[in-house]
Amino acid sequence: MLGPESETWHHVLDWRLLLESGRALLLQVAHPTVGAGVVQYSDFRKRPWQRLQRTVDSLMLISYGGDRTAAESARLRELHKDMKGIDHHGHRYHALNPEAYWWVHATLFEGAVHAHANFATPLSREQQERMYQEWREVGELLGLKPHHMPDDLAGFFGYFNGMVADRLEDNEAVRQVLAALADRRSQAPPGWPEIAWRVFGPVSADLVTAVTIGTLPEPFRNRLGLQWTRVDRVKLAAARRAVKIGMPLLPDKVRYHPMALAAKRAAAVKSQDVPGRSPSVR
Repeated sequence: MLGPESETWHHVLDWRLLLESGRALLLQVAHPTVGAGVVQYSDFRKRPWQRLQRTVDSLMLISYGGDRTAAESARLRELHKDMKGIDHHGHRYHALNPEAYWWVHATLFEGAVHAHANFATPLSREQQERMYQEWREVGELLGLKPHHMPDDLAGFFGYFNGMVADRLEDNEAVRQVLAALADRRSQAPPGWPEIAWRVFGPVSADLVTAVTIGTLPEPFRNRLGLQWTRVDRVKLAAARRAVKIGMPLLPDKVRYHPMALAAKRAAAVKSQDVPGRSPSVR
């Protein structure tokens, strides 16, 4: 179980990470097995924001859920065990295939590191290494075996770059995700008044689309034939600066996911009862 001494606790709770959620989704569904499962079983195209919220809530449970982490891991395996079929290549697939299951988990780790580099404080090599080892432990809790995952950070990034270069593809699921992220008419996320979403929804769609395309690995972006101009680069650079400067100024209840904030506050209170120990909140 992850706790307040882990790197993960301090580096996945900030809402800034959601800015690259579209990027993570594209990398995930570009895997042939994951893409086939999304096309045949997911309702992402109709309700992208609701689907995204469920994914984020699940990640928060695994990171900050304490005793609930194991139950959430079991729920995820149960959810995926019947997702099987024939992909568009004519190959049989299963959502719990270790290669595909690990790839989804791997993109969340890489995405957290990448988002920090772009929109927050970049993580040091040592922080990344410790966080990666924690991610491997969570992977085992999810049902993966140690040999399914690279042993260390260097091995991980070699694996990740190899997947981008040789395994990921342009497929129907990729195009569905791109269309959903850019859809200005999508339903409001849970908790958003419809009138407010009519105003901010188009802006959010434009920002998420720009960040998604701009932060994709260049070889993969080129494979998808996505246009990325000098003007786009300038807009992304401005968004990075604005988020880096503005996000730390927001109150915690706005900046952090409620589950993460509650866990950190509980840990801070508990630490006050331990002599010589102070809460670690970054």
